Amino acid sequence: MSKISKFFKGGGSAASKSRGGPSPQEALARLRETEEMLSKKQEYLETRIERELAAARQYGTKNKRAALQALKRKKRYEKQLSQIDGTLSTIEFQREALENSHTNTEVLKNMGYAAQAMKKVHQNMDLNKIDDLMQDITEQQDVAQEISDAISNRAGFGDEFDEDELMAELEELEQEELNKGMRDMRLPSVPSASLPSRPGKLLTRYSTLRQGVTSTRKRAEDEDEMKKLAAWAS
Repeated sequence: MSKISKFFKGGGSAASKSRGGPSPQEALARLRETEEMLSKKQEYLETRIERELAAARQYGTKNKRAALQALKRKKRYEKQLSQIDGTLSTIEFQREALENSHTNTEVLKNMGYAAQAMKKVHQNMDLNKIDDLMQDITEQQDVAQEISDAISNRAGFGDEFDEDELMAELEELEQEELNKGMRDMRLPSVPSASLPSRPGKLLTRYSTLRQGVTSTRKRAEDEDEMKKLAAWAS
């Protein structure tokens, strides 16, 4: 068993037993501190590698022994740097997994609170009463719709009168008005002057005059008819 395993098995377990285990926040803080420490170690090793490489160039073939020692140290630093890179990847993965676990735990906890709240709200609800209430609401909506339909329908005032009788009476009134208009119409008197020598001109003037009288009488009849219809409609 390695020393690292003994350390975590011994001291770590004792500390967790005494405190009941670290909280997620404490573990995340420790992991971030470790990441920061390893990042600084990386910067240090990179600096040492550049320094040993410069030394090896400086010695070169003039001092092969010193140059080889510098290159060996550079190799050791590069190996340590590679190990730190792997360790940082592992710590980063563990930190992300712990953060996700902590987030899931908080989500489940809040969902549990919400479920308890919903259960508390539904304790005072009776499904049978809810069904009865919804049925009453539906019935009242139907009644309201029937009332609205009844109010919106046109009332049948005046439907007791026979429409055919009313039309017959209207035609009689129109005929009386037409007869009265014809009696009141006066034809122009025959001129006392002697007839012109040419009968064609006289006939033309008589025909024009007759057409004017007929048109005037027709227009008067139409106006009377429109007035009667308007009075009856009102």
